[in-house]
Amino acid sequence: MKGASGLAPRLFAALGRFHDARPWDHNAHYHRAILRRLPRRFGPALDVGCGSGDLARLLAGRAQSVTGTDTDPGIVAKARAATPEAVPVAFTTADALDAEAAPGPYAAVTCVAVLHHLPLTETLASFRARLAPGGTLVVVGLYREETRADRAVSLLAVVAHALVAWWKHPRGGRAARPAAMTARTRPATTSLAEIRRTAARELPGVRVRRRLFWRYVLEWRRP
Repeated sequence: MKGASGLAPRLFAALGRFHDARPWDHNAHYHRAILRRLPRRFGPALDVGCGSGDLARLLAGRAQSVTGTDTDPGIVAKARAATPEAVPVAFTTADALDAEAAPGPYAAVTCVAVLHHLPLTETLASFRARLAPGGTLVVVGLYREETRADRAVSLLAVVAHALVAWWKHPRGGRAARPAAMTARTRPATTSLAEIRRTAARELPGVRVRRRLFWRYVLEWRRP
């Protein structure tokens, strides 16, 4: 039993070394899923918590124009530097709830791995207010594990994460961390059930679906 009790820490340490050598961005994994939920062509778009600007630049391939906002001036500067002048994206340093900095209305609003840092009800209401009629909101967010189903999906995600990491970096080594993975993170504190209840109250007709890699996708179209 003594040997078994020491197995879990060693296993987690080995997994940590494996993932450190093969980093990949969970959030970027869902960028294409976001695009699938948006029209082929649409008007102005807002990406809240734009980070290094990867999603904003993808949106620019379909949108009339894109505004990317983030609270970190340093990452906003990196996003600007990485964006060609011909790409219709404007990056600005602003709080997610600062409607004056990015008032809209927008045909699309996106937000990836940011909502768990913010007051849920107020933020969803702010997104709703800035959407144009017929506009689409797509959020990829994190939730707090609470149920057996949460933990089962989390265990599956650990296995899937390792497989994807192996596929992306079969030789291992020390792969460079994507710029989007340098931002500070913190654990989610709101359960998926509470997110669904709040979203249904603020966004009638919303769809919130659990996804792999500790994420959910929220989709809503403003009437």
